[in-house]
Amino acid sequence: MRLNAYIMLGDPAFLGPSVRSYYAMVDRIVVSYDENATSWTGTPLPIERCLEIMRELDTEGKCDYRPGHFGRSGFDPLANDTHQRSIALAQAGDGADWVLQLDTDEVVPRPDVFLSVLANADASAAWALDYPARWLYTRVSPGRFLEASTRSWRTACSYPGPLAVRAGTLLELARQTEFPKYRADVRPWNTDPAAPPHTVVHEVVPAEAAVLHYSWVRSSADIARKVGWSGHSEEWRTSGKYGQWLHSTRHPWSTALKTPFAPKWRQYRLSRVADFPDQGV
Repeated sequence: MRLNAYIMLGDPAFLGPSVRSYYAMVDRIVVSYDENATSWTGTPLPIERCLEIMRELDTEGKCDYRPGHFGRSGFDPLANDTHQRSIALAQAGDGADWVLQLDTDEVVPRPDVFLSVLANADASAAWALDYPARWLYTRVSPGRFLEASTRSWRTACSYPGPLAVRAGTLLELARQTEFPKYRADVRPWNTDPAAPPHTVVHEVVPAEAAVLHYSWVRSSADIARKVGWSGHSEEWRTSGKYGQWLHSTRHPWSTALKTPFAPKWRQYRLSRVADFPDQGV
């Protein structure tokens, strides 16, 4: 099974740990970035810092740099996101059977388990692998985080889109596709609050093997920048999510204690997981 990957540069915070976690698994990594260092919303991106990190970690010459123009004015940020991903996926699919599409704040803690599940997906009729991710919300202290959970503080996984797809897969919105999927989860039933309860689970993996998504694990200044350049920037600006994050960061214990009474999109537990020093902008 020939496996490539693509990434989209823009966020340096966990770029190094993310790529290093799967670097040995892949043959080639398409490094997609805007040649004008412009985000999908038209704001500046720290592309040079990201390129420095990539050049430092690429010890085997696997990186294939593909600049382009992706911060297109007049387009919705998610449309620009999907546009860039689709181009990068097509480039990474050349010579590959499957393509990893992990974001640069996602870390694979158990590559052996991930590859085993991908092999099972490959043996099925699936075109895409839905693999569970643990969503880390904010750092409480080194190695300790508020993590998305169920109402009873159990692991709740998220699926922002398939983390691997067959070469030739078409994307509908960001990483999402309508092509048939093979789904793994940390329990025999669905643990994603955003998915229908009857969602089929084909394989169970240990919770410690789920991808770690350091989505909002940032300083206040970095979160403000991320809100500005993300494909979800408009949603985040109008929903009050930044204020909610700031409150939870300042009051993690009370946030976790309120979980049994909170709506499902604001349920968290305190967890100890691997930590990495921020690489900064």
